[in-house]
Amino acid sequence: MAKRHVAPELYLNRELGQLEFNRRVLALAEDRGIPALERLRFLCIVDSNLDEFFEIRVAGLKEEIAAGSPPGPDGIPLRQVFRQVSQQVQALVARQYQLLNEQILPQLAAEGIRFLRRSQWNEAQKEWVREYFFRELMPVLTPIGLDPAHPFPRLLNKSLNFVVELEGKDAFGRKSSMAIVQAPRVLPRVIAFPRSKSGCEHGFVFLSSILHAHVAELFPGMTVLGCYQFQLTRNSDLYIDEEELRELNSLRKALQGELSQRQFGDGVRLEVADLCSPRMIEALLRQFNLTPEDLYQVNGPVNMVRLIQVLDTVDRPDLKFPAFVPGLPRELIRYPDIFEAIRSGDVLLHHPYQSFIPVINFVERAAHDPQVVAIRQTVYRTGAQSQMMELLIAAARNGKAVTVVVELMARFDEEANINWAQRLEEAGAHVIYGVVGHKTHAKMALVVRREGDRLRRYVHLGTGNYHSRTATLYTDFGLFTCNEEICSDVNEVFMQLTGLGKAMKLRHLWQSPFTLHQRSLKAIQAETRNARAGHKARIIAKMNALLEPEIIAALYEASQAGVKIDLIVRGVCALRPGIAGISDNIRVISVLGRFLEHTRVFFFHNGGAKDVYLSSADWMDRNFFRRIEICFPVLDSRLKQRVLREGLEPFLGRAVEAWDMDANGHYIRRKGSRGKRVRPQTQLLEKLASKRAS
Repeated sequence: MAKRHVAPELYLNRELGQLEFNRRVLALAEDRGIPALERLRFLCIVDSNLDEFFEIRVAGLKEEIAAGSPPGPDGIPLRQVFRQVSQQVQALVARQYQLLNEQILPQLAAEGIRFLRRSQWNEAQKEWVREYFFRELMPVLTPIGLDPAHPFPRLLNKSLNFVVELEGKDAFGRKSSMAIVQAPRVLPRVIAFPRSKSGCEHGFVFLSSILHAHVAELFPGMTVLGCYQFQLTRNSDLYIDEEELRELNSLRKALQGELSQRQFGDGVRLEVADLCSPRMIEALLRQFNLTPEDLYQVNGPVNMVRLIQVLDTVDRPDLKFPAFVPGLPRELIRYPDIFEAIRSGDVLLHHPYQSFIPVINFVERAAHDPQVVAIRQTVYRTGAQSQMMELLIAAARNGKAVTVVVELMARFDEEANINWAQRLEEAGAHVIYGVVGHKTHAKMALVVRREGDRLRRYVHLGTGNYHSRTATLYTDFGLFTCNEEICSDVNEVFMQLTGLGKAMKLRHLWQSPFTLHQRSLKAIQAETRNARAGHKARIIAKMNALLEPEIIAALYEASQAGVKIDLIVRGVCALRPGIAGISDNIRVISVLGRFLEHTRVFFFHNGGAKDVYLSSADWMDRNFFRRIEICFPVLDSRLKQRVLREGLEPFLGRAVEAWDMDANGHYIRRKGSRGKRVRPQTQLLEKLASKRAS
């Protein structure tokens, strides 16, 4: 079958789409109906997102421009994309700091949470700051004057630094007009004032303010003309050299070598204080081989994301989202034994509305049950501290045959995964690093248990990671089953990952890089044929990103055939909805809220069969062709209805708080009538979390 292509004018740019997503997150920080500390959290999330955007996407864009690469599927010259990115980020950052200074900080101050600036300090506060500087900062700061004997220091990625403009001569008669002061990462960026000194319930001072006030102490006898904070963002993508990989014959060793250099990649963005002198800016840009397009001057802390520590410091539940206790499905209340519950029928979990504890209990029971003989699990992100991983280590020590497929290339989690891999191996587990060139992103756990005269397999499949913390912040589905055919499919995927041989045909699972793309296309095409034949046809797909051109082409074709299509895409969507004669039957919706929407759910009417699939994969090139992913069906009719009722339908109503995408890739937030706009996540919390059974 010939590969379908999308005309460039029908494909939206990925980088610009990612900035549209960050504008939607920023809109949550602008929302006065959201508690004050949560508004600050969303502001910090925007900052964190932009950090990664520059570290990966902009860094890659710069490399492609340098290499003379052709435009992407959108047809826009890469240099033009970069200029648009620079312009749009400048506007986004300006609004971000305006919001911080004019709305969020004043709102917090009205609640007794104040960030005291130098101009506001009274004499008692000045004295406390002075004592803090000499006690906590002076001993760990190393000022570096720049001259032929003192070259520019090697700065860590996203570290807080100060460029100091000087006048005069030092003790050795050296004349230097510029020095660098690095703030070690062990120092907090926001320091709590003693309540007796701050005059409010929670008073804070920025580390940068303390250093600015006393920077002259670091250069005795010289005149400080200016002190300006700055932060350099570097290219943080990792590249494994194939030749090095062959020489070392170990992905782990090759990756460890690369990790040590990640903090020192090429500079891609310079953030400086807005009052920084032009001479210092020019010197910094020249030092890092950057241009004015790479410069971002900010009215506030250059590392805004570090303000998120305030949320953990301040105990004000009234300024945060209400606390909740995750619920449990009725099957797990009726059958406290997890294996008995699964034997009674498939069990569906909807996180974070329902607890992640049953997933932990599943592995814990397997680790200590004398009837369990083997455990196999994939690990993509699990965190530096993980009860799940400790249980797998315990299982190996208890003599179980434990096999863990650890994805070492999980971006920004590489070091944690390397450490877990080493500990698992030391405990006697078999550790596999997946397939070089294909990240193992599938979420699977398989337990083999002896029951009477047979071995029975139990599996857990999920849309999200085995990560206890993100399970409280991200929405995801997880399915427990002992269906023999699905268990056999899962076992086959594990056999591919751990052994050698051809990929065998699976009964129920769609798997990348082999069948997921093909089966997804076929499901869309089946709806297209049904619509052309005059039958009911319907597609609802929920994911994080939609970028793969062939899938987009198939969706355009389905729309033209009359298929009604709803795409709930949290992040980047390259498809243009609502174009007459092309995509007028397609609606693109983005839902953001308290929790990060992370579920991948796919519904196809399929002539009345109403197929429901859950997946670890988005509709992106990387998920279809460069990752090992699974897409699994929900076979139980009752659970199908639950997925539709909880995972798709709440986001489709016109009164739902959401963003509608227009044909140009812009998003319009629904206003609704006062009192009638529904927050779907809040409704699901009330339904699933406040009750102990669903």
